[in-house]
Amino acid sequence: MKYVLVTGGVVSGLGKGVTASSIGVVLKACGLRVTSIKIDPYLNTDAGTMSPFEHGEVFVLDDGGEVDLDLGNYERFLDVTLTRDNNITTGKIYQSVLEKERRGDYLGKTVQVVPHITDAIKNWIEAVSVVPVDGKEGPADVCVIELGGTVGDIESMPFIEALRQLFFSVGQDNFCLIHVSLVPVIGVVGEQCVFVCVCAHARVQKTKPTQHSVRELRALGLTPHLLACRSAQPLLENTKQKLSQFCHVPAGNILNIHDVPNIWHIPLLLRNQNAHDVILKQLDLHGVAAPPHLQEWTKRAETFDNLTNSVRIAMVGKYVGLTDSYLSVVKALLHACIACSLKPSVDWIAASDLEDESAKLTPEAHAAAWETLRNAACVLVPGGFGDRGIKGMILAAKYARENKVPYLGICLGMQISVIEFARSVVGLEKANSTEFDDQTPNPVVIFMPEGSRTHMGSTMRLGCRRTLFQTPDCVTAKLYHNSEYVDERHRHRYEVNPELIGILEEAGLKFVGKDESGKRMEILELPGHPFYVGVQFHPEFKSRPGRPSAPFLGLILSATGQLEAYLNQHQNGSL
Repeated sequence: MKYVLVTGGVVSGLGKGVTASSIGVVLKACGLRVTSIKIDPYLNTDAGTMSPFEHGEVFVLDDGGEVDLDLGNYERFLDVTLTRDNNITTGKIYQSVLEKERRGDYLGKTVQVVPHITDAIKNWIEAVSVVPVDGKEGPADVCVIELGGTVGDIESMPFIEALRQLFFSVGQDNFCLIHVSLVPVIGVVGEQCVFVCVCAHARVQKTKPTQHSVRELRALGLTPHLLACRSAQPLLENTKQKLSQFCHVPAGNILNIHDVPNIWHIPLLLRNQNAHDVILKQLDLHGVAAPPHLQEWTKRAETFDNLTNSVRIAMVGKYVGLTDSYLSVVKALLHACIACSLKPSVDWIAASDLEDESAKLTPEAHAAAWETLRNAACVLVPGGFGDRGIKGMILAAKYARENKVPYLGICLGMQISVIEFARSVVGLEKANSTEFDDQTPNPVVIFMPEGSRTHMGSTMRLGCRRTLFQTPDCVTAKLYHNSEYVDERHRHRYEVNPELIGILEEAGLKFVGKDESGKRMEILELPGHPFYVGVQFHPEFKSRPGRPSAPFLGLILSATGQLEAYLNQHQNGSL
């Protein structure tokens, strides 16, 4: 197995995940099979119990793994299906070592970070790297490993040491280290400000942070083969030369990942700087690799750059303060919009700003939220947990239903639409979810019997589950190409109460998708509405560039008046 390790320095949030994904894209374009591993040094076993404000969205895999959002980037960029084992955390490593210690596997030895923790890390990497993730048999050619955090963090030290040992054991021709760093531009300060008008170096690219970062990495036993330098503008030649001199990296191996119009340009940026040649040479793969074919990526990047028309989408959620909380939803909207030759214009609305209480406490925010909602072409209510903002989401669902505005509710968003319909149409004024009111006399959404009320981690209904369409004559089935069923990923503890389905359907709401038992509601539609759809699953996790998720595509098509024509064309076999 050949390994490409991507580390980061100076600051976090440099885009190591996109860089690692893009490296994988370029290598895959050379005809190589690629797999990925993300290392997160935090003590959590997985990302499942972490707040979206703390760490962005929790990405869910087919096997139910709740993982870092970077694995979503890997899946979207490389078009692979990863497993929970492709995300390594300190919690997982220590848990596995302590379980062995309790069983007596270490035969009475003193269990230490070195060698036991480091050996566990190495063994995990070597075992996971040979598991195929692209649907083909046999191991991949290259495993791209991203080490989270920044070099020098105390929590990542065992991983650095394990990776150093891995480098030593597999040999020079099987290991390539790429260090992502920041090259900031800093203006003059203090007394020098007087000379701004005549100083040629008023704003220069600073290499010192990268120098220190590389020095730290080298002190830990790892020397980068390539530098991937993040900057606002392209690197100057003298900046490259300075980095080369002080970081002991050839100038030709210093890559510049400057700001671009969209992230689909990153693989092209790497290709244009011959990053693949350097990596292939280091890994001794020139004999089996071909020149990279990135025509599809080029077309995709250029298509997006040239789009002029846009569609306004109201995103009514709980975690709008950090857009990474809904990263996969945003990407799914992007994929759907590009399929319709549009740019997405997402209007973020904090659900609590729509509530009546907000009109009294923050009237300006309340007025602005409602104006934004009314100006949107469609409404999307994504998933979430807890009762904050629920009243605002219900008001958004009611607005969309009554005003015939296209609506998509995902997970919690579907449950919200059921609560609103039960209150406003069926007449159950106190209808609610037991998540928000465990004493409600009309529990239209209930806790699932197999869930745990005492443990939070990995106790939800997780992973890929099958949904059976109850009728082919529904919008969602047609969007899924008239399939009898669909396999989508789930992450929820609550479900629509099966005992109340009868009265809800009598009032007009139709549950057109159910699980294999027929008792769990998966998809709802409202006949007579242009597009009013709720799904219990998370379709955003399987959306791909060039293969948009069906519910998202339906939302955008309806918002732009193209849905009926699309369905007719598809029905006639034209698409």
